[in-house]
Amino acid sequence: MIIRHQVSCVPHNFSITKISIKRNLMIRRSLEDDEGLEQDTWSFVKIQGNQFIVDENPFYFNGFNTYWLMVFATDQSTRGKVSQLFQEASKAGLSVCRTWAFNDGQWRALQKSPSVYDEQVFKGLDFVVSEARKYRLRLILSMVNNWDDYGGKAQYVKWGKEAGLNLTSNDDFFSHKAIKSYYKAHVHTLLNRVNSITNITYKDDPTIFAWELMNEPRCESDPSGDKLQSWIEEMAEYVKSIDPKHLLEIGIEGFYGPSTPKLVQFNPNTHSQQDGTDFIRNHQALGVDFASVHIYPDSWLSSSTTDAHIHFTMSWMQSHIEDAENYLKMPVVFSEFGASTKHPGYNASYRDTVVNTVYNMILN
Repeated sequence: MIIRHQVSCVPHNFSITKISIKRNLMIRRSLEDDEGLEQDTWSFVKIQGNQFIVDENPFYFNGFNTYWLMVFATDQSTRGKVSQLFQEASKAGLSVCRTWAFNDGQWRALQKSPSVYDEQVFKGLDFVVSEARKYRLRLILSMVNNWDDYGGKAQYVKWGKEAGLNLTSNDDFFSHKAIKSYYKAHVHTLLNRVNSITNITYKDDPTIFAWELMNEPRCESDPSGDKLQSWIEEMAEYVKSIDPKHLLEIGIEGFYGPSTPKLVQFNPNTHSQQDGTDFIRNHQALGVDFASVHIYPDSWLSSSTTDAHIHFTMSWMQSHIEDAENYLKMPVVFSEFGASTKHPGYNASYRDTVVNTVYNMILN
């Protein structure tokens, strides 16, 4: 079975933790190997300055992204693939997995309509969490998608329109009180879920490494970034009011915005600074514990494969590493990186060069 995505964290003069979704992501295992510990001593991952720690020891990790785990775990005929994946990941020394804790209004939906859940699908997510614990893997659980896949913000807005709300844009997800209440209700349900297999409430389960507010949030209707910033601040506070034990991240791609005009030069293109995200400002919101960055040069620059893509990858990473250390004072996770096989310029050699560049930047 192919493990498609990886996450990575390595020692440095400050903590750098990297994750990658949909493609490759690498994390190095903790310096203190905890495989021999009993399950009931499984501790929460915490933050100490710019460092992830577990039981007062630095926590470094290798990881991967697999979005489909809950859906596969729901069906008994495919549930074994989840166990097989976790078993292979654990044997390979991987220790963190990022996956979806949402499926809104789609086929095999977790949330069929606002606050209406399919219990069988929820039991599928229970299985994912319990199996991760079994194989000593920690989970980063994302709670909604910016994109239409698995429903996303578009599905929330669709529900709002069906309820008679006057909504004009999918970005109303970030500002309309009723839509925000839909999202908060999902957060409340998810964090307070009692696992049907382990009988552990999600908010009390250290198997969960962190919560992610949203996969790749963007708010193009407001390039100033104010609308998205307000949403991040409100939702981070709400998550922490329910669950102060777990770490929290936003899930943004890392584009620089209006708050740091001298840094927009590091963005891959001029459009990216119009997406309503703002790397520095967003991560200064109270309750956000670590930064996230994605790296897709073939999608952001051009589908051709040139040396410029590699140079961009290096400067993109270096700028975020420095900003995490000097401005944010928190770990940074490179949570998605790689090359798309859908682009005409794709070839395995280029993909390997991008991945090796990321790993070398981390390790060096």
